[in-house]
Amino acid sequence: MSSALQAVQQSLVASLENHQPLVAEISGVFDGPPPRAVFPYIALTTGASLDWSHKTGVGRALTLGLTVHDTGSSAARLHRVMALVEEALADGIEEPQDWTIVTFRFRRTRIVRSATGPWFGIVEYRARCLQS
Repeated sequence: MSSALQAVQQSLVASLENHQPLVAEISGVFDGPPPRAVFPYIALTTGASLDWSHKTGVGRALTLGLTVHDTGSSAARLHRVMALVEEALADGIEEPQDWTIVTFRFRRTRIVRSATGPWFGIVEYRARCLQS
């Protein structure tokens, strides 16, 4: 049995990689910022896993973060890629092995940039799941 976070992240990545308009815009989806990656790309951020159990079952409430990394003089492409992420996940994700997803919801987005670095767009979701 895999952890809920690992299982749900795998389903999330599969949903992103199966969305052709998104795949056409990015160089890949990675576990973290890869060395020498071509911009734009998506990196999973460390998610939080909280207990969501009940009397008769094990459950987890997960925070799933995706960070879109991009360069450029404006955030136009970053906004487009972030919109495609939301589009790819609008109908939820496939049920992961050993877990049943009870809810999968968009939480928030945020864009940040340091004066000397690339743009970062964070797209965050919340999933609540029960062990099957």
